[in-house]
Amino acid sequence: MDLYKYISGIIAGLNHKTIIVNGMPDHIHILFGLNPAISISDTIHDIKRSSSLFINQNNFINHHFSWQEGYGAFSYSRSQLDRVYKYIEQQKAHHQTKSFKSEYISFLDHFGIKYDPQYLFDFDAL
Repeated sequence: MDLYKYISGIIAGLNHKTIIVNGMPDHIHILFGLNPAISISDTIHDIKRSSSLFINQNNFINHHFSWQEGYGAFSYSRSQLDRVYKYIEQQKAHHQTKSFKSEYISFLDHFGIKYDPQYLFDFDAL
């Protein structure tokens, strides 16, 4: 998909190493090797800003597009990369049985991240 290639270019332009970008109509997963000189928040900001412009300039959808506020970021060790890569690669099959909301909450629970549901994504807007 052109959007995923574009996002990969943004990541490479920040001197991170793109591993895989894939997703569904309501969310994307990005696995990349982090350049420690650039924060995750700055990286996500640049990805959202630039990709929103790209989506709107290319009229990929019939209305003005913007990403929701916030993001989820999880770190993985090198030994887990193959498993995470395959998981991201198989998003379409995975989401035939699990919604983005249940997926995201299961990540938070799995990693022991405490959260207040009022601060999660607006899943109804997706």
